Amino acid sequence: MISRGVVELMRSRLSALRSKQLLFGLSTFGLMVLVALQSSAMYAADPVDWYQWLGPEGNGISREKGLPVEWSPKGDNVIWSNDEYGTRCTPIAMNGKLYVVKRFKPETTEEGESVVCIDAATGEKIWENHHNVFLSDAPAERVGWASVVGDPTTGNIFWLGLGCELNCLDGETGESLWSHSLSEEYGMLSTYGGRTNFPIVFEDLVIVSGVMTQWGANAVPAHRFVGFHKETGAAVWFSGTTPKPDDTTYSTPFLTSFDGQAAIVFGSGDGKVHAMQPRTGKIIWSYTASNRGIFTSPNVVDNIVYGGFHEQSSVDTRIRGGLFAFDGRIEGEVPEDHLMWKIDKFEVAGGQPIVVDGRVYVTDLYGKLLVVDAQSGEIIQEKKVGRRPSSLIYGDGKLYCAESTGLFWVFEPSQSGVQEIARVRLSKEEVLASPIITDSKLYLTTSERIYCIGDKSAKPEADPVPPLFSETPKSEDQTVAHIQVAPVEAMLAPGQSTPYQVRAYNKNGQFLKVLDDAEFSVEGGGEITADGTYTAPAGSEHRAVFITAKSGEVSSTARARIIPPLPWKFEFNDKQVPITWIGANYRHQPKEFEGESVLVKISTIPLGTRSQSWMGWTTLSDYTIQADVYSTENPVNQKRADMGVIAQRYTLDLMGKNELQIRSWTPRLENRFAKTIPFEWEPNTWYTLKFQSENQDGKAVLRGKVWKRGEEEPAEWLIEAADATPNTSGSPGLFGKATDAEFYIDNVQVYPNN
Repeated sequence: MISRGVVELMRSRLSALRSKQLLFGLSTFGLMVLVALQSSAMYAADPVDWYQWLGPEGNGISREKGLPVEWSPKGDNVIWSNDEYGTRCTPIAMNGKLYVVKRFKPETTEEGESVVCIDAATGEKIWENHHNVFLSDAPAERVGWASVVGDPTTGNIFWLGLGCELNCLDGETGESLWSHSLSEEYGMLSTYGGRTNFPIVFEDLVIVSGVMTQWGANAVPAHRFVGFHKETGAAVWFSGTTPKPDDTTYSTPFLTSFDGQAAIVFGSGDGKVHAMQPRTGKIIWSYTASNRGIFTSPNVVDNIVYGGFHEQSSVDTRIRGGLFAFDGRIEGEVPEDHLMWKIDKFEVAGGQPIVVDGRVYVTDLYGKLLVVDAQSGEIIQEKKVGRRPSSLIYGDGKLYCAESTGLFWVFEPSQSGVQEIARVRLSKEEVLASPIITDSKLYLTTSERIYCIGDKSAKPEADPVPPLFSETPKSEDQTVAHIQVAPVEAMLAPGQSTPYQVRAYNKNGQFLKVLDDAEFSVEGGGEITADGTYTAPAGSEHRAVFITAKSGEVSSTARARIIPPLPWKFEFNDKQVPITWIGANYRHQPKEFEGESVLVKISTIPLGTRSQSWMGWTTLSDYTIQADVYSTENPVNQKRADMGVIAQRYTLDLMGKNELQIRSWTPRLENRFAKTIPFEWEPNTWYTLKFQSENQDGKAVLRGKVWKRGEEEPAEWLIEAADATPNTSGSPGLFGKATDAEFYIDNVQVYPNN
């Protein structure tokens, strides 16, 4: 969803660039890209800015001098501390400001998550932007799992929250410029683990990832990546890894290059380490390391990839964990014998190997610090540093390490490994974040507060940040090997028109030009002009549309869902799961049941028996959703399914334990918002669920009722609740838990309130 303010801003900029449109033949989308590239000169990146989780180089290394060593939480070398900002999140620093994600009004009915902007010099709050967490299984303690990322060229920041909302915020004011609800639009999962991935910014893109169960060919779950245009929020490319992974992941992509080819390298939910072109989403190579998801963020130095994992090895399932290195100048599948070295049974989880002066420094899941020769893999030292340590950072000849029970270590590299030069004990403070370095100071967040550590009078001094990657000049390869139709994903109303742009890239994924002579074709309805303006077909049908552009021997296809205005009705007479539904196709199947065409929520997908799906616009409000549901009974334990409908980011759930519940954030029923009543119901019987959402006097009023299908609808609502911290819009959808018993769905309707 792109805000009105951004649209107006873009319109004003586009007006000033109309002459360039005539010169270059660019579509509106193309001009937006041009606007973004032109506006990149608004801010200059400061070498002391720590604008992403592991610093400006993404490797945990700072080029600053004169960093502090000794300090104490009682005040020694603490410039300021503030107990309003306790969090698990690692802050970032940009333009003299800190940005950190924290719980908003914890343990209250208003609880959510927020980004706070703090004056780095004083610790005073500048602004705060908060939103609700909705339809997520992640507990409140996991808020702030992922840091925000800053964009030095625009001054904006990007925030992927616990509930899978991606927000672009103005770094100066906190104003939301655009946002996407990635659960409702892309089927991104927000599981109990809360493993939200860190976005990264590359040129005109912000790239995010997570396990997604979307629509069409992407309905099967996979760890997928989306490259969004960073100023407009338009989806530019969409790519994925191996389908049906066992895990979510929070391995942050690392930006580098191999033989002049730009790449992002990351651990995936499929147990592999992949290299991907950041402008196109094309996979370059893949190394299968583990049988489960990889949480470790890789590091790359001089073409050598350093990575790790903590689950079972793909080579020998009796071995848990490993640390490895291999040359990344390869394509396709990376064989095991391509590794330079591997250390088995070293369980690396959420941290990242750090490489300094030919040595690898890394901590494992149990608090062991390992020092390894980067070339040979020889272990130089093993040292215990506590429990669940954070990622190491390095600056001014020192290694900094924080661990979860409150120990803070300062080490100095030595011939035998590392030697301790300082140790700080934080009393009753849990540390789940890495420290950061900026302006010759350390900043550390704990469960209780944030510390600014250093000498207030110190003047920042830093060596220049080296180039993050090196590419072969694209002038050496002007052959078009790949084209990209953008936006690659869209949701349109019947009759709506939107421009498409075709961008050409060479084999290395370098942008060459915008193509103005590509040939377009459309499957699924509607028309497209020669210059790429697509107009969706009229009517009330939910449609999937595929827009293909071809240039010579290369082609690319974008997808769009055509979603009409309310009312909607789905009777499944075509014996299909509606293709436009998000997160539904893989976990539901059409079935003939008692002479009717229905959907069945299947129980044969262990990781998908409890799921949600969505039907369309995230901007809808004040509507009613109704569906017929029928639960079987498990013959072994006599348990039934949970069956529900979703309206405006709330769920009405007919629960197998004879309860009816309205909720939004599942783990926060006791505080945030929920209402539960007893309701006796029978298995092997059709029931009708009806759920209404209404925005009224600053609240979301939710009303539900249930009755046996075929009987007269009750005149009164059976359950009612009002949320004073409302979700004011959201896509209609379905909820279900078929772990114990499958259930059927029929006659789904969504319509405006009377």
